[in-house]
Amino acid sequence: MNIVKPASVADAVSAAKAVAGSGGDVAYLAGGHTLIPAMKARLRDPEQLVDLAALDDLRGIIEADGRLWMGAMTRHRDVAEQAGRIPALTEMALLIGDPQVRNRGTLGGALANNDPAADYPAAALALEAVIETDRASHAAADFFQGMFFTALEDGELIRRVGFRIPKRAAYAKFRHPASRYALSGVFVAELDEGIWRVAVTGCGQEGVFRWPEAEEALATGTDIASVTPPAASLMSSDIHASAEYRAHLCTVMLAQAAQGLQ
Repeated sequence: MNIVKPASVADAVSAAKAVAGSGGDVAYLAGGHTLIPAMKARLRDPEQLVDLAALDDLRGIIEADGRLWMGAMTRHRDVAEQAGRIPALTEMALLIGDPQVRNRGTLGGALANNDPAADYPAAALALEAVIETDRASHAAADFFQGMFFTALEDGELIRRVGFRIPKRAAYAKFRHPASRYALSGVFVAELDEGIWRVAVTGCGQEGVFRWPEAEEALATGTDIASVTPPAASLMSSDIHASAEYRAHLCTVMLAQAAQGLQ
């Protein structure tokens, strides 16, 4: 396996295209907290890694046009410290892993790999994020296309992500005690007066998804305790939790998120 360390975004894209264009498997290396475990498990075996660590152009957080824009290489730690315009994102970042993970893991890596237990996909979907790449601009609703799958084409690089700034939002997560990944995570956002989005991560067979019944209950002022849990048939089941238990956790996390709205 070959590793290249480009000095610019243009060089990174060029290095990836050179391999992808000839049918080879190439991967961008950001924080590595999803990619490297996948490689260890033989789920990924790229012939070339493009290390993005030196690309400062992909870091930073700014506010513009009603969105909070974050560079793809913005670390979880930086989100926790600088995303105060959307407090729910600060809270979410602080729930990711431990200090070591937050010091290395990145926003772009989490979205590009679309791990079904990752946190940021729920925020992206609920806040109607825009994922800008070197080739296109993807709406979050179209970006996530199933467990570990996204709209990204081979060699396509996420440059930045724009989260819509909500009236208020909150995130609640039931963490696995060892990995701290979400067994169920629910992001609740009121985008405009009476317009709600609720996204669930950590438990869906196809990864992150919206929860229309919860959105309707919040929009109409219905007691959220009466919200029907997501169908167990949509939930994943493994040694950590059954599908039924994960569906139940969704209702618990929904209630917690609704209480924490700010």
